[in-house]
Amino acid sequence: METSARLTARPWLKHYEACVPPDIEAPESTLQDLLPQAAEKYPERPALVMAMPAAGRLFTYPVSYSRLRRDVDRFAASLQGLGVQPGDRVALYLPNCPQFVIAYLAAVRAGAIVVPFNPLYSAREAEYQLKDCGATVAVVLDRFFPLLDGVRPKTNLRHVVVTRIKEYFPPLLWTLYSLTKERKLARFSLGPDDLWFRDMLGEGTPRRVQVERDDTAVLLYTGGTTGVSKGVELSHRNLLVNMEQNRLWAGIRDGVEVALAAVPLFHGFGLTCCLHLGLRTGATIVLAPLPTDTAGLIQTIERLKPTIFPVVPTFLISIAGFPGIERRDLRSLRVCPCAGSPLAPAVQRTFIERTGVRPVEGYGLTEAGPVTHGNPPFGDDRHGTIGLPYPGTEARVVDFETGLTDMPFDGDWTRPGEIIVRGPQVMKGYWQRPAETAAQLRNGWLHTGDIGQMHRDGYFRVVDRLKDMIIRSGMNIYPAEVEAVLHEHPKVLEALVIGIPDAVRGELVKAFVVPRDGVELSEDELLAFCRQNLAKYKVPSAVEMRDGLRHSAVGKPLRRALREELQLVTT
Repeated sequence: METSARLTARPWLKHYEACVPPDIEAPESTLQDLLPQAAEKYPERPALVMAMPAAGRLFTYPVSYSRLRRDVDRFAASLQGLGVQPGDRVALYLPNCPQFVIAYLAAVRAGAIVVPFNPLYSAREAEYQLKDCGATVAVVLDRFFPLLDGVRPKTNLRHVVVTRIKEYFPPLLWTLYSLTKERKLARFSLGPDDLWFRDMLGEGTPRRVQVERDDTAVLLYTGGTTGVSKGVELSHRNLLVNMEQNRLWAGIRDGVEVALAAVPLFHGFGLTCCLHLGLRTGATIVLAPLPTDTAGLIQTIERLKPTIFPVVPTFLISIAGFPGIERRDLRSLRVCPCAGSPLAPAVQRTFIERTGVRPVEGYGLTEAGPVTHGNPPFGDDRHGTIGLPYPGTEARVVDFETGLTDMPFDGDWTRPGEIIVRGPQVMKGYWQRPAETAAQLRNGWLHTGDIGQMHRDGYFRVVDRLKDMIIRSGMNIYPAEVEAVLHEHPKVLEALVIGIPDAVRGELVKAFVVPRDGVELSEDELLAFCRQNLAKYKVPSAVEMRDGLRHSAVGKPLRRALREELQLVTT
């Protein structure tokens, strides 16, 4: 048995496709340059297409590169008029829509740091993130304005810019939407320092702001390995390098691609693989604000013929299980990277058999921009693995105790250890958290917290997670956060949360709760409390009442004991 997994330097290189270089140079540009360069080359090409299925039809509204550039410049000038300076934080509380793209690029144009929010956040979660990042301006969908307005006195917010989703609808859909939805919208008045999105698009030219490649461009919030929500600082260099790695890996062509953005743009996967990559190559980016509408996604693919479709496994399961999918034409999809949660080989095979489209599994994390590994999209795709490290990326499997020693091979695979990665896409660190940064970044290596193995050929696979994070439909859920909410209920004595397998969503949240003595506590009561204080996808799918929980010698409830118990039940 060999003593090290690193006897052969970068064994994965021999499995790269011919067009993929072993290393990569960081682009000399910044995110500020993406849109102007694309608009110069492709002024009349659709940059964005808002795709909204309704009443059995698909309504679309295109925005050309030249118009997008105009709107971004005007919005950037208005942000500067509100006092936004380089380094200020601008929060985006928006789904996938043209307003997200305009506000994002305008904030970058003004030299600000963009902080995307998950629109499913509760008031509690939004307040925490706003206070942590110190955002002074937020751009929000009208339906979320009351929530944001309610927490703003506890934050640094000075201005809120409000938009309605229908502002980029085609006229007919606008009429239908107004007839069926308008009367249900919350009525509210803007404060004296707030504005409507459309009023930010008046005449104006932004002042040129110089940013450096190593300046922070985006804060993406993640729980990391500790469960404490932290802002991941990604520089212009981090994001553009990862964009280039993905472009080279998948052979993305200039001026011809159509990217379907159903994964959220507030997530690193959508931001890099849809928005940045689309702008870099002059692609048409199709915005799908309703990713759970499987029929609508299929209709969008058939009509608009996207060539790039980043997905999470939930999408594949829903589409493959859609009635009559074998008779639908999805073959325009040329590149279909899958990440967010493990892709079961059976799910992958079924999707290929029923659609003729080949999804390939990759891997990454927010702290790495986010992609570090991928299976070759046209070459040797090994089901059940996360593929090969990207160009310019190193990866190792090391011991759990010190994180220094490479695990030995035992047959064709190394023994399990922690996956660590190093590359130009790795984050600068956590926002204002030097101790957590030092714990995660050691000697230039990012410690992922994932247990994995490496094959002699350089392919990697994830076998478990060191962290207790739950991944539901590609969305990260941290047990400590859910437990903290449960413990706030006055009738709860103890609570522990774990993930349980689910065939459709990957994992679901299950809570084990010990009520206080002498009180009546129902599952419905607890779930209603969670819905008030957590984003919908974090709410437990089941609550089990217990008389007590097992504890360690120091009094810590043992999550492992619950997993072992469930394993005994299911085997």
